Amino acid sequence: MENNRLFKELKSDLPAGIVVFFVALPLCLGIALASGAPLFAGIIAGIVGGIVVGLASGSPLGVSGPAAGLAVIVFTAIGTLGSWPAFLLSVVIAGVIQLAMGFAKAGFIAYFFPSSVIKGMLTGIGLLIIIKQVPHALGYDKDPEGNDEFVEASGENSFSAIGSALELITPGAILIALISLAILILWDTVLSRKHKFFQLLQGPIVVVLLGILMNYLYSAGTLNFSLAKDQLVQLPVATNLSDFINQFSLPDFSQLSNFEVYKTAAVLAIVASLETLLCVEATDKMDPYKRITPTNKELKAQGLGNIISGLIGGLPITQVIVRSSANIAFGAKTKLSAILHGVFLLISAISIASVLNMIPLASLAAILIMVGYKLAKPSLFTQMYKQGWEQFIPFVATVVAILFTDLLRGITVGLLVGLFFTLRHSYLNSHHIRDVTTSEEGHEVHHLVLAEEVSFFNKANVANTLEKIPENSTVIIDCSNSKAIAHDVVELIEDYKTNAKNKNITVQTIKFNSLKKLY
Repeated sequence: MENNRLFKELKSDLPAGIVVFFVALPLCLGIALASGAPLFAGIIAGIVGGIVVGLASGSPLGVSGPAAGLAVIVFTAIGTLGSWPAFLLSVVIAGVIQLAMGFAKAGFIAYFFPSSVIKGMLTGIGLLIIIKQVPHALGYDKDPEGNDEFVEASGENSFSAIGSALELITPGAILIALISLAILILWDTVLSRKHKFFQLLQGPIVVVLLGILMNYLYSAGTLNFSLAKDQLVQLPVATNLSDFINQFSLPDFSQLSNFEVYKTAAVLAIVASLETLLCVEATDKMDPYKRITPTNKELKAQGLGNIISGLIGGLPITQVIVRSSANIAFGAKTKLSAILHGVFLLISAISIASVLNMIPLASLAAILIMVGYKLAKPSLFTQMYKQGWEQFIPFVATVVAILFTDLLRGITVGLLVGLFFTLRHSYLNSHHIRDVTTSEEGHEVHHLVLAEEVSFFNKANVANTLEKIPENSTVIIDCSNSKAIAHDVVELIEDYKTNAKNKNITVQTIKFNSLKKLY
């Protein structure tokens, strides 16, 4: 019965899984290269992320694999630990920590990311994808696929790389990219609406096949263009089964007594879990059916994936927004597409690596540029602007910070800006003056009603209001709606009751003493 449910949307999930496979392949290799790890380690992580995490996960559309956000951590850790097998041990331990986090129900952290920041993350990633893929579309491939940092490994930044690409254009790559983009736009706006056949056969699959054909025609001299080796996918080729098996590695368990291994594992577990939870929130927002991923189950699935990836020589795994976005953009409906992409990675590594190495990176750049556009449509900026400054400013701050730093730093900036607006909102809504009346003696009576929750951040606003009450007045401080008042505010009111006598102000309180006893 479970298998029937898994395969019920095969006609949508199969083509989406193929598209994600083509997108994931160069990303897995590029992230491995940027991490200073064996290239095949990226493929192992993609296989495990697809099959193992896909089966264990509760995310209907999320796709897992090696993540660009961990590349610097991995590169540094390999150097610190002294060997690749020692690092693999830290990946295994990181997976155990993630499993423990899942059982401890730490997934609730996902609900602390504001909607404006998540939308900013998606838009920022979309723009970043476009910016990072333009050089590949022009035939400039100095920076490996999958790098999401502003400063690139080559020493250039995201924008200077485009300038360099314009000076070193490869006509053959541009021709492939332009034809590929034209096909994708035609497929998306016209053909897929004309006939169901074009919904089943996704445009990116046609683009990849066309790229292979054009590269073959270049190589044969039929078309007077050429592509260099670094302008193509570069999957390690195993000549026989023994070569294939030898590409897997085992952890060095003799390093179990090395404290640095556990330190690296803790960092990996925390960062990978944060990236996963961010991606889960973003993916759920993009899901056309608005399904909710169980975050604790996702942490367990990621933990299991990292344990297995570490045990067989793979990079650490997270749920990844680029692959998940491509999955959704090209019609996936269930997690079968993620599982299938892992199966295709496994099959390709065993049998057709030499064919896949004929795929031009310009073809894949065109596919990713379309994914980026779907994430960062101009209409989204208008939509967020109409929601007001408290939504728009954290959104824009997140987008800009991601473009000029990286994913995690960008999210941090967005959260801090969002926190500022939350605190400001709390500051401005700590209380209200119900009314100002006049007593029989002719004195003003100010009725100050405190909010349900009065925190330390409200102290200044309450103090300013009390300070403005004129001499010879009566003030009623009404705490009947309050459930909690911070100790600092309690002290403020106590001090005010004492000092008010100097201004001939009479202070009355309602339910203040009962709340005061809580502190």
